[in-house]
Amino acid sequence: MNFKNILLLLLCLTTLNSCSKWIDVKPSDRLSENVLFEDAPGYLKALNGVYVELANNSLYGRFMTAANIDAMGQYYYVNSSTNVFYDYAVFNYTTANTKTGFDNAWKKAYELIANLNVIIEKSGNAPTSKLPNPYYGIVKGEALALRAMLHFDMLRLFGPIWSENSKKTVCIPYVTISNSDISPLLSSEEVMMKVEEDLNSALELLKESDPIFKEGIKTSGNLTTPNDQLFRQYRFNYFAVQSLLARANIWKGDKINALKYASSVIQNAKIEGKDIFPFVTSSSAVSPDKPDRVFSTEVIFSLYTILRTNMYDITFSASLEDFRRLSVNGLNSDFSRINAMYDNANDHRHRVWEAVNVAGKEIVTNQKYKNHTDAPGRFMIPLIRISEMYLIAAECTENIQESTRLLNVVRTSRNVNNLTPNNTQELKNLITSEYRKEFLGEGQTFFYYKRNSAQNIPNNAALVGDKNMSLVNYQVPLPESEVSLRSKVVQ
Repeated sequence: MNFKNILLLLLCLTTLNSCSKWIDVKPSDRLSENVLFEDAPGYLKALNGVYVELANNSLYGRFMTAANIDAMGQYYYVNSSTNVFYDYAVFNYTTANTKTGFDNAWKKAYELIANLNVIIEKSGNAPTSKLPNPYYGIVKGEALALRAMLHFDMLRLFGPIWSENSKKTVCIPYVTISNSDISPLLSSEEVMMKVEEDLNSALELLKESDPIFKEGIKTSGNLTTPNDQLFRQYRFNYFAVQSLLARANIWKGDKINALKYASSVIQNAKIEGKDIFPFVTSSSAVSPDKPDRVFSTEVIFSLYTILRTNMYDITFSASLEDFRRLSVNGLNSDFSRINAMYDNANDHRHRVWEAVNVAGKEIVTNQKYKNHTDAPGRFMIPLIRISEMYLIAAECTENIQESTRLLNVVRTSRNVNNLTPNNTQELKNLITSEYRKEFLGEGQTFFYYKRNSAQNIPNNAALVGDKNMSLVNYQVPLPESEVSLRSKVVQ
């Protein structure tokens, strides 16, 4: 580990303590804020505090990525009501278990949105002596993008399936001010307008300030290079904003703009002709002692957390009690559910599944986030990757030959053969299959099913085969804490 990696590690360890008082600051208590926002390092410290908290278990550190939302994506064999993920796998949103999980995710998301609003307000509308360029563009641009991402994910979870009728129905608030007023519930259409507004503003700011254009993700530097200009995969960089715009536009069925942004990332995320986010090499993907299980080179935006090991230990470890583990079979060495997911055993993504021996018993478990000392992406939780841009472009391109080419770019990168669909429905089925393999542990598959109103999805209660999905199950009810808060205001 080089010196700058050590600095990043120390930053992630210390930011929780250095920012904890500010994280909890009330809108009426401006003393801590005024001290924090005295100079560029203070602004960066505040923003780093948000990045650290995004990796909280209630959000992207576990709930929204590797665990609960993936259980809803039907990756796992969960057929016993004693399993802690059972209610999520069967879309039972009325139990204490699921109510608490969704409530915690909601509260953490809006807590961080409140903090981002303070940063955005304090940044002002132009560079100042306290926040000069390029820090003004970096801080405000990243804060706006993070605010958009959090609202968008709350919409994807608690909002309805997008349609001409449902997009007019109020569902969640979009909070843009730091005071304690209750923001009104907005329709999906209104929320998406604000998401895009924030993302477009972030694009303009980062276009002028993001060092990624000249130096790429930059994983090393000299002793005077500031951390905020390094490790751009762990910050909401310019190409991550474009990628989220692609994801947002395809969510609302705007294939023209989704294709525009996805294609822009594919074509322009390069320096001197080389990709900034190249697909993982085979040697790195299959390394026996330091495997790159998250395909780290191709990740456009991710979180950095040394607590990722803990996430693996409490979700997938073979030493866990059976009722706490996400398993793909009846707690044995049966690979049938996994084999049904992959059409080629040589697929690099297939390697995350391993049979682990525990006390003489073999248990197949997901090893994607297992800790391998000094392995690439060891502390990375991917949130956006380049393969999603290829799959979005494939879905939105009208020419089936070009769509097939884009799809096969992803497949080739995974060490599997090209496929040739005969029609658009076959192409769509292949894209769906790739989504399922590609985003294991990243929380995207449930939202893909929801976006497509999928009524036939894998069956959590069987090793192979599908089950019927009721469309009403795609919308999680607003948390009771939010409903109660709004009812008190009405009274």
